[in-house]
Amino acid sequence: MEPTTWDGVFRDGRDLYTANHGPPGDRVYGEKIRTVGTVEYRQWDPFRSKLAALCQRGGVPSDLWSGARKVLYLGGAHGTTVSHLADLLPDAPIFVIEKSPTSFAPLLALARRRSNLLPILADAQLPERYRADVGLVDLVYQDVAQRNQAAIFVENTRATLSRRGRGIFMLKVRSVTQRRSTAAIVQEARAELERGGLEVRAEVGLSPFARDHVALVTRAR
Repeated sequence: MEPTTWDGVFRDGRDLYTANHGPPGDRVYGEKIRTVGTVEYRQWDPFRSKLAALCQRGGVPSDLWSGARKVLYLGGAHGTTVSHLADLLPDAPIFVIEKSPTSFAPLLALARRRSNLLPILADAQLPERYRADVGLVDLVYQDVAQRNQAAIFVENTRATLSRRGRGIFMLKVRSVTQRRSTAAIVQEARAELERGGLEVRAEVGLSPFARDHVALVTRAR
């Protein structure tokens, strides 16, 4: 098991792993678990997690989440990616916004097993409803399927992101429109983020792991 350039991420051949900071043997989505010495590792599937896909694709800063003391995660769903982020930042509170009651139930169950996850049943389009609870964060991560997803990301970073804080925006191209090219949609999203005070540090297509998805790695100016 070899460490990578990203804090807390390990590689064995082509596969990525995170050190398990949940209960021993705890599987969140059926992932493979390996034990090396006294450390238990969970395989991180890039076909199930866009953050793992981003690491597999490479070409992004090594400090994606390094040193983050508090995180806002928008679009927690059932908790696949957020469970690995909880492994990567075991001492950081991670506020997880999810608006679907169906998805929120398993997310809440996951939080009972991982104490640094703090789920909030809320709409990411309305950050004013949870801003007081969340406060300032060092990292905003977003993976939501909304047509106005770039605007949602900007509003949340304006509301919660600390000075020089970082962001990871998973742009779901076909959630914006089915008619225009991927390049045009990405260019438009980049422009909206930059107008919102964000510097785009990297742009990475996530194919073949997630088709029609592009990750935009940002930093507050």
